[in-house]
Amino acid sequence: MRSPSQPPEATAPEAEKPTFWEATRYWFRLGCISFGGPAGQIAIMHTDLVERKRWISEERFLHALNFCMLLPGPEAQQLATYIGWRLHGTVGGVVAGTLFVLPAAILLWALSWLYAAAGSTPAISAVFYGLQPAVIAIVAAAVLRIGRTALRNRAMWVVAGGAFAALFVFKISFIAVIAGAALIGVAGGRWMPRLFVPKRPDPADNSLSDCEPVNHGRTLRIAAACLVLWWVPVGVAFLWPEAIFASLGVFFSKAALVTFGGAYAVLPFVAQQAVEHYHWLSASQMATGLGLAETTPGPLILVLEFVGFLAAWQHPGGLSPLAAGTLGAAVTLWATFVPSFLFVLAGAPYMERLRGSRALGAALATITAAVAGIILNLAVWFAVHVIFPAPHRIDYFALVLATVFFAGIWKGRWPVIPVVAASIVLGLAARFLLGIA
Repeated sequence: MRSPSQPPEATAPEAEKPTFWEATRYWFRLGCISFGGPAGQIAIMHTDLVERKRWISEERFLHALNFCMLLPGPEAQQLATYIGWRLHGTVGGVVAGTLFVLPAAILLWALSWLYAAAGSTPAISAVFYGLQPAVIAIVAAAVLRIGRTALRNRAMWVVAGGAFAALFVFKISFIAVIAGAALIGVAGGRWMPRLFVPKRPDPADNSLSDCEPVNHGRTLRIAAACLVLWWVPVGVAFLWPEAIFASLGVFFSKAALVTFGGAYAVLPFVAQQAVEHYHWLSASQMATGLGLAETTPGPLILVLEFVGFLAAWQHPGGLSPLAAGTLGAAVTLWATFVPSFLFVLAGAPYMERLRGSRALGAALATITAAVAGIILNLAVWFAVHVIFPAPHRIDYFALVLATVFFAGIWKGRWPVIPVVAASIVLGLAARFLLGIA
């Protein structure tokens, strides 16, 4: 009898399976080189695992990707978790998902420390000043990129516009906007399917005949283990009321449940709450965190680690700032990524049976349309705080730089890493040659 932690046996001939340690070495290497956001990370995995190493078939790779796109959370990290599970069971999934994040998390912790400890020095402040216009351009380009695929008819344009107005004009909760989009999608799928129900995927992408059957006992065991691992550290943090670790754990746990559409979709929610409600950090610091996350490998959602580090650094609760920031970053990472393991390892057999649901497809398509409006809100929010740093004052350097970078990214297809590098150089030039940073 197969162990519940083992993946289903293949029924079709497949490439030779790697050893556990061979796969572990690959996942660590991937965690060190996975630049380019989710699209780039998925492309790297496809090239390596399907075309070069042939550890997984094209059919199974697409099947895994389609499943992960249905989940909240970072889809590239979840895809690595899923493939690791397919290769070496539950342990393989945990190792793959962890190593996909860990190298970048360590690097971003170091950058967060550098920013918090030395960000006020002229050179470092100039570097972070230059990053902010690049972030505006990157987010603005993401709006168009997502909108081009998600807004396929007038109904979806209306949903996107409504989501933007709800957030930017009426200050409605991000969670309420996502929930409202889902309800509109379900209703639209029932009454106006031509506008709301997406085309069915290619049956070839849907035909994995050896999917693991539903096993309620296995699901309960994995779900119980993940829930205990998820919430026990958060519960322990409540024993330290003078610190903010419990608030970070609860807040980012909530964020992990509504991150449909990737990091850009959840950032408006995090920014709105962390900056305007909790006052953990400023809008310019939020933009800097996103710029740092863009320059590191790993999921873009790691920007939340920067938020957790800086929030705890600035509210240490009796600890040294470094110790508090490190614990804040750790709690944030834990609350952000443990739910992803729960969704992938426990939810796969059930979600597979929902992939053909018209109601689910319409809800997810409508949420994706709303995400375009949500990301537009983020771009405008960043632009207002960076380009208009004070009443009746315009930062023309930031305005020109953001405009040039946006045109380059969108029209010239400039890669993100060179754009960020150029923004750092120009930030230093603005500070030491022009005296404006």
